[in-house]
Amino acid sequence: MFRLVASKTPLANIALRNAAVKSIRAPVATQFYRFYSTPADTEYDVVVIGGGPGGYPAAIKAAQEGLKVACIEKRGALGGTCLNVGCIPSKAMLNNSHIYHQTQHDLKNRGIEVSDVKLNLDQMHKARVKAITGTGSFKTNTEINVVGLDGTSNSTIKGKNIIIATGSEVTPIPGIEIDEKKIVSSTGALELEKVPKKMVVIGAGVIGLELGSVWSRLGADVTVVEYLDAIGAGMDPELAKNFHKILQKQGLKFKLSTKVNGAKVEGDIVKVDVEAAKGGKAETLEADAVLVSIGRRPYTTGLGLENVGVELDNRGRVVIDSEFKTNVPNIRCIGDVTFGPMLAHKAEDEGFAVSEMISTGHGHVNYDAIPSVIYTHPEVAWVGKNETQLKEEGVKYRTGSFPFSANSRARTNDDADGLVKVIVDADTDRILGVHIIGPNAGEMIAEGVLAVEYGASAEDVGRTCHAHPTLSEAFREACLFASFGKAINF
Repeated sequence: MFRLVASKTPLANIALRNAAVKSIRAPVATQFYRFYSTPADTEYDVVVIGGGPGGYPAAIKAAQEGLKVACIEKRGALGGTCLNVGCIPSKAMLNNSHIYHQTQHDLKNRGIEVSDVKLNLDQMHKARVKAITGTGSFKTNTEINVVGLDGTSNSTIKGKNIIIATGSEVTPIPGIEIDEKKIVSSTGALELEKVPKKMVVIGAGVIGLELGSVWSRLGADVTVVEYLDAIGAGMDPELAKNFHKILQKQGLKFKLSTKVNGAKVEGDIVKVDVEAAKGGKAETLEADAVLVSIGRRPYTTGLGLENVGVELDNRGRVVIDSEFKTNVPNIRCIGDVTFGPMLAHKAEDEGFAVSEMISTGHGHVNYDAIPSVIYTHPEVAWVGKNETQLKEEGVKYRTGSFPFSANSRARTNDDADGLVKVIVDADTDRILGVHIIGPNAGEMIAEGVLAVEYGASAEDVGRTCHAHPTLSEAFREACLFASFGKAINF
């Protein structure tokens, strides 16, 4: 646990706090850090349970608003799943495996000759943060019981407002036991001690495609099994088809419209039983490792919600209103443990908003302007509506696309797979959605998010000067096509 106190210079305050973490971490025996000596029974204005991408920004923002704040983090290290075993370590593996694959297969074509390239998997694993356990749970709607790292020491803290930000956990498949050695979750997939000869990935969503790409680049024969008839759930159908072809070209194999009936370890092999989703001939796949990546579910285990009567829906999500309030008015909730996409940046925005609501009564998150990114190569990113959604809503729209094969920077870099697609309102030209597959799509989507947030038209972006040569020019060209029916360079 730590306490944050606001000052007139919040950035300096954060720097002091970070310095304090470094200076006291070594000698402190428990997982909870207290800044400024404070009695354990002190009442806080806000208590945040969970120090992940939603929780710790909520705590910092509340402190900047002048509130007395405590944050309880189960791992003992801030950042939650994202920093410790999710977004950050997986992106390190994605980047490093891409460099390895590029060195093996691409550098010679660029006039760079490298010999004796070897994979040191242990070294690749080293840039990691290890998790530490601990718990915080409700005694009453204003009292939180905190169990220390030793599992026996207890303390109680009081809060006028409580924010639940406990995140999510891997969704298991009934009958398939995850041992994190042969049958692994995303956590175990980041810790494999050697490159499997064959890997089966169950689920063609963000996590499955990212980690499947990692191990494919490092030499594994990867087969992705997906119940739906397309990859990348939530992706624009046109981009999904394009993406599927690119990944197949890279060596990934796919079994779409296929359900998994079971998986079991037999010696050094995992046998995965599958069949057509609509019924058909059964088949058994054999692999050295199986990644279960069918999604994540809200994490509320041990939180003691039953002690205070906080309502959950039929999917285990904490039920909230438009102000993030649960049915217990002083308890609010943000992030993966409640409604909406399970994204770190969505949780962060909610953290800002909920703290502002507690402090001022006002706060806002525009859920139409929350980007999604798949960090494969090429990357895929999108924000706003896709064509399927707009058709279902009966909205008239136009589209404009521009391929990276016609973009000078992409061609110069010899990295020109993919396109930018912009969807606009047919009557007003307002940008309703931006969809990108290509190099640095995760960075480029920020311009699309800004356009959606501010209600920009395609003409607005098309008439905005973009530096040359840059990948972002492809976004401008797609907007020109959407608005005027013609691009300049295609």
